[in-house]
Order: sequence, then structure tokens, then C-alpha cells
Amino acid sequence: MFSFSKEQKIFSINNIKIGGQPGENPPFLIASMFHNKDRILEDRKGNFNRQKAKELIKNQEELSASTGIPSMVAMVANSPEEAEIYIDFYLETTSMPFGIDMWVAEKRAKATEHVAKLGVQDKFLYNSITPWDKDIKGQVDKLKDLGIKHVVVQAFDDKDQTPQGRLRSLESILSQGADGFDTVIVDTSVMNLPATSFSLIANRIIKKKTGLPCGGAYSNGTHMWKAAKDIWGLDGFKAMDAVAQAMSSVLWSDFNFYGPIVTAPRIFPAVATAHILLSTLVYDETKTIPDNSDLPIRKYFSDFIEKLIAGEARK
Repeated sequence: MFSFSKEQKIFSINNIKIGGQPGENPPFLIASMFHNKDRILEDRKGNFNRQKAKELIKNQEELSASTGIPSMVAMVANSPEEAEIYIDFYLETTSMPFGIDMWVAEKRAKATEHVAKLGVQDKFLYNSITPWDKDIKGQVDKLKDLGIKHVVVQAFDDKDQTPQGRLRSLESILSQGADGFDTVIVDTSVMNLPATSFSLIANRIIKKKTGLPCGGAYSNGTHMWKAAKDIWGLDGFKAMDAVAQAMSSVLWSDFNFYGPIVTAPRIFPAVATAHILLSTLVYDETKTIPDNSDLPIRKYFSDFIEKLIAGEARK
């Protein structure tokens, strides 16, 4: 259940490893900033609370260091000019990788030109090549001309919303040149909370066939369920959000767009806990725990691992 016969690809973004067999590397957590209703945002002209933004980024850095879970920020912008302001600020603030979240392909391309101009392609995750883009091949060629190395490919088929439909969507996009980047990770398109399961099954199917790292924006499933706060209150919503995203991180996910960066204090512990359980699930199948010092289980339960290994040796 938690190991694949197919070789699982591991990519590196700014020295962060993404992918591999389940449990081999911690999941890559990607936060959102400057999204609509973000409290640090003052307007859509690039004005925001810089001190608060810096505090949020530094807090995520600290959580990454303490849990071993790598992270970055995807910054939402409505225009290339707005995106440039966020990129410049971010690069002055942190060494973490980054992405730009823009729905319109033409605007994404323009913002990406600024990334290329700055020469920071190694730190940049392009998000994303989608099945809704009108000219995928043209977009791919443009990105390659700009020296872009790391891309997200979003897999979804409006006419076939099953896990197999996501696989076919991915294969179609890859066949148009999207497989030619240094890093290709697959977003299996979360549409709502219950349908998140289809994305997780798609993760398993895609990893089994291609070996590519898979994940999703699991916050789409939780934050779009507006009624949860009415049913359970804010604390109930927070619990639901943490559980859904942690559970998703166990089920064949190499990365997670986890939502607003202000939720980091609950998401990182939740995902770290889930990954600790994943490590022992994998151990039950393989009788090994990867020799990766960043794994949450190695950070917090090294004595337990020694006992497991000693017990197995005695057998």
C-alpha cells in the first residue's frame, strides 16, 4: 500500500527534495500569501503590512526547521506589476523557494519574466501548467526560453472527473512538452472536501505509473466548506482543516498547498504527526525507516526507532 515497484522520482528545488517512495522525504508544504481577504493586504497595488508579512514568513521558517518539513510560499497577484513587488520583498526576506499564483496564463508568463530577469529560477516553482490553458505548448516553450526549471502540472478533466481522468489529463499535458523540465510535480486538483479522495487515489495511480511526485491544494477542500464554521464554530473548522490536510499528506502526497500562511501553527504539527504515523506504516511493510534526518519521526522519536531496529535485528 505504501511502496511502489516503479522507481519514484525525487526532484530538488533550492536543495529541497520532493518525491520518492512514501515516507522517504517529508512533504513539501506550500503556503498562500496576498490572497483575497488576506489581512496583511491593503490593496491590489502592492501595498501590504510588510512587518506582519515578514513575521509570518519567519514563523514558517521556524516551523520548517523544528519539524523537518520543508516549505515555501506561493504569492497571489492580480497583475505582473503586483507580483514583482511581492517577489522582490520575498527575496529580501527569506531564502525559501517561492511561487506566484496567477490564474491567467499570459499574466503568469509576464510575472515569470521578472523571475528570469532576477536570475532566481533555481528558487522558483512555476504554478502551474493547467488543462485549461489555451496554448500549453506555447507556454512550455516560453518557460523554457526563460530558463524555468521547476513546474507544477495540474491534472484534471472536466468531462471525466475520476482519478483515471486526472491521469489522462496529465498524460495529455506531458505529451505537449511539459515533461521536459528539471522538476515536474503533479497537482491532482482538489475540488471539494469529499472529492479530495479522488485526488488522493489519483496520486497513487499517477505515482504507480509515472513515478512523478504528486500532491494537491487540500486547503481547497477544507476552506471551501464554508458551512463548517456554522456547524462546529471556528475551533471545529480548525480541527477539520488540520485533520483533512494531515490525512491527505499520508495518502501518497509529496506536497501540499496548505492554504493561508497564518494557519501554519496548526498545519505543520498536524502534518508532522501524520508523517510520523506514515513512517511506522511504511516500516510495517518494508521493515525500514529511511535514513533521512529531516523526517519528523527521526527528529522526535529517535529512541523509538533504535528500539525498532534492535528488535528487528534480534528476529
